[in-house]
Amino acid sequence: MIASASMSIDDSGVRTNSATNGAPACESSCSDGCGTGETARGRTVPSVVSWWIMGGVAGIVVAAAVGERLGWFDAALERLPWWLLAAALLVGGWPVFAGVVAAARRRRVTAHTLMSIGVLAAAVIGEWTAALLIVFFMRLADWIEQRTGERSRQAVRELAELAPVVARVLRDGHEIELPVERVAAGDLVVVRPGERIPVDGEVVEGTAPVDEASITGESVPVDKAGGDRVFAATIAQAGHLVVATTRVGEDTTFGRILHLVGEAEARKAPIQRFADRFAGYYIPVVAALALLTLLVTGEVLNAVAVVVVACACAIVIATPVAVLASVGSAARRGLVIKGGDTLERLATVDALVVDKTGTLTTGKPVVTDVVPVGDGLDPDQLLSAVAAVEQRSEHPLARAVVEAATAAGHHPRSGHDFTAHPGRGVAASLNGRRWLVGTRVLLTEADVRIPAGVEHVAGSFEAEGKTVFLAAAADTVVGVLALADTVRDAVATALDELRRLGLDRQVMLTGDNERVAATIAESLGIDHRADLLPDDKIAAIEQLQAEGHVVLMVGDGINDAPALAQADVGAAMGVAGTDAALDAADLALMREDWDLVPDALLVGRRSARTIRQNLYFTAGYNLIGVALAAVGILPPVWAAAAQSLPDGVVLANSSRLLRAPDRTKRPSSPRLPQPAREGVARVGRGA
Repeated sequence: MIASASMSIDDSGVRTNSATNGAPACESSCSDGCGTGETARGRTVPSVVSWWIMGGVAGIVVAAAVGERLGWFDAALERLPWWLLAAALLVGGWPVFAGVVAAARRRRVTAHTLMSIGVLAAAVIGEWTAALLIVFFMRLADWIEQRTGERSRQAVRELAELAPVVARVLRDGHEIELPVERVAAGDLVVVRPGERIPVDGEVVEGTAPVDEASITGESVPVDKAGGDRVFAATIAQAGHLVVATTRVGEDTTFGRILHLVGEAEARKAPIQRFADRFAGYYIPVVAALALLTLLVTGEVLNAVAVVVVACACAIVIATPVAVLASVGSAARRGLVIKGGDTLERLATVDALVVDKTGTLTTGKPVVTDVVPVGDGLDPDQLLSAVAAVEQRSEHPLARAVVEAATAAGHHPRSGHDFTAHPGRGVAASLNGRRWLVGTRVLLTEADVRIPAGVEHVAGSFEAEGKTVFLAAAADTVVGVLALADTVRDAVATALDELRRLGLDRQVMLTGDNERVAATIAESLGIDHRADLLPDDKIAAIEQLQAEGHVVLMVGDGINDAPALAQADVGAAMGVAGTDAALDAADLALMREDWDLVPDALLVGRRSARTIRQNLYFTAGYNLIGVALAAVGILPPVWAAAAQSLPDGVVLANSSRLLRAPDRTKRPSSPRLPQPAREGVARVGRGA
């Protein structure tokens, strides 16, 4: 029921590149399978697996190093002829050597080129133990890099596995199973309980609760019925649906997400491009250091150790594995991040610009206040009567009134002799009386007197940024209704969290009028600019950027496309099923949930922090290794063992990004209270 003074209505395959794509330092190690392998299933704690791998590698390294130090390998190899050792060296290192030769034909020098030279040098001087163990550790490093690529792509693969491959199609009244690629637009697809919907389309028959987590990241099922849109890869948990196909395969929303996630690696972060360029210069520098070591110490093995220990692979893969882990994990939670460049900018964002209608607010007006005038009607009766008058109107405000009445348990019948007055309101006959519902202008034109008390209440509502309807029956004002576009759930909490993350500058940009904008902005504690055209929004963002801010813009992805493009990071909210919105933004929020905005910043910052850790560790590790090798402390065998360890550390560190950001300390997201006029029960006619 409605309170005596007011009423508030509540809204009750991915095509991927190798992990080192474009990086000269690790070409041979990744050319024959980096990023391939069997699908990892059911691993919810990837870091545990990574640490097991590191533990196994460490055990191998220790065993090989101890065996070499105690002379076990030398004693065993002395009994074998040199040609057999050379054959074993060639067979064991063939994949590596073949890659080096292929690179040389393209006039490229890789990290394995230097290590192969080291192997050759060790073999020439008769150090077969060192040569064979170097080859062994080169192959071990290749396996670790391949494993690293697989782990970083795990989230992407798991997402791709959700794509249905078979559809049950109605043909001539019979159900037949077809591969999804053979389904065409317009085909009727049958979906049974527990099945994944294989296409994008519109429900034409049946009802079912649908789990849309694969699209939006939200696990709460959404009830679907006739006329509702459904998406491929979502699950009908119960019921039965017949869906008219609109899109299939790569053209579906899910297919578009997979495509964007799959291309994310190609959009390199600046720090990744730096690492690739660094690797290109790194190899000649290492070769020069090895030559200098030989000239200064006169020890060939010292020079070999320098070449072997200074592998640039870990430096090159430090960024892409972290990017892939972050992008894939985020996509499963409803965040589509378009590559490493977006992740890096997200990590530095310090200002928020946000659209109002459809972003901060629901974009859907609701009835907030119902105030009877005089003693003729109570709030319930007034709302029901106004809804009956508005029943035939298609105006969004009229629909909001009808929905409010329905939600309150009323079932108003349509009035007779309905007349629409565009821009002013509507009129209809109800229970023998002629009703007018609309603006002051409509009532004035009908010679209906508006009491001063009614003007006062209406003006108060308008001062709060609400839209006001006046209702008159038989030439007498009988009530005032106020409607407003309501703020989304979790907005206030999300904005507070963004402030805690350092985004103190928060500005709402809107084309709405100053009064409405000020009401919303003040309730949320943010700055605002109103009455803006699209060009004005771009100018406002440029001003913030000129002040040195890195700007995150959150909008609806279509109307705000120019502003999204101008911002350092453009985020489109609630874009499931909208290709234009997916294309317009750097970051797509697949559901209308403001908790995703701070989540996105946390993903970006965690990714940037992990990349820095990877790079600092590998650079420091190589620097220390080269120094120890140059002075003879690190012999070639130990150097070969040492160069395989950084890849395992990068894998373990980056695997942490497969987990969602820690939200345990995030406060709950209470519904923002809707403004209402308390204490105004009725307005006397004689006021």
